[in-house]
Amino acid sequence: MRHCGSSSRLVSNANRNDIFKPLPFHDMWIDSHCHLQAPEFDADRATVWQEACALGVRDMLVPAVGLADCALVGACCARHSGLHPAYGIHPLYVGQAAESDLNGLNALLKSARPVAIGEIGLDGLVADVDFARQEFFFIAQLKLARAFDLPVVLHVRKAIDTVLKHLRRIRVRGGIAHAFNGSRQQADEFLRLGFKLGFGGSLTYAGSTRIRSLAQNLPEEALALETDAPDIPPCWLNRGNRMNADETSHHAFCEAQRSIPLLHPHKGRGVIDHRERNTPAQLPAIGAVLAELRATSVEHIASVTRQNTLAALSLILAP
Repeated sequence: MRHCGSSSRLVSNANRNDIFKPLPFHDMWIDSHCHLQAPEFDADRATVWQEACALGVRDMLVPAVGLADCALVGACCARHSGLHPAYGIHPLYVGQAAESDLNGLNALLKSARPVAIGEIGLDGLVADVDFARQEFFFIAQLKLARAFDLPVVLHVRKAIDTVLKHLRRIRVRGGIAHAFNGSRQQADEFLRLGFKLGFGGSLTYAGSTRIRSLAQNLPEEALALETDAPDIPPCWLNRGNRMNADETSHHAFCEAQRSIPLLHPHKGRGVIDHRERNTPAQLPAIGAVLAELRATSVEHIASVTRQNTLAALSLILAP
């Protein structure tokens, strides 16, 4: 039995299985950030999709991390109507990107319009990625988002104020600040600029006190749910290890805990055992933790986060 939620929440294998039963409000869940194109899913991508669908997760935003990856995202999303592409160059990928990739991205946006530009942003945590180069690509992609009137999907770590500065200067349609981990004041500024805030596996850890407080107290119209699969696993997939996501990202946590493999190769990490790999099928269970934090029903969380994600991405889907 693992201590996975609030101080009163114990998730055993038995009640975890209850969480994963198909829900009566089937097909309401939207995973607002899932890298289904990632190589971790190459062997069983169709099965991963089917397992998520069986739990009501029939819509997912699939962000790219580089220009070449956009083709993989596009091909992945073409296979299923519930997969929605975002094209962009990830801040941890700019060292492998050429400036001419921005021209390629511009051409791609003209020929195959995605639902958003992403995953873009700034990362001040990883020391060996040139921050000035990150800013160059981020600013250029914000300008593309403005020109094409598209929302953006943001990656932000230890750079929130700088990201907000650029967003105030280059106004875009809004979007989603993925894996949000800032202050309430910073959250309010993102909301003022038209963004929703993504919450995922990190909120399932008791040590993530700031994230859990934000998830509990922000207005419900701020909330989007995500898995970031195959990254940021919820606590029940993390070998029972405790993670304080307020003090460090999952990447840094794994670096400190060498026994835990790092995820996502496209972010410079290794491959994880499929038994512990995060998948979009985890979204309803993460939503159940959010519902408990907010003292509301899981059905309400599914409905609210669905509508918020649709609004953030200007998507119109069948009910």
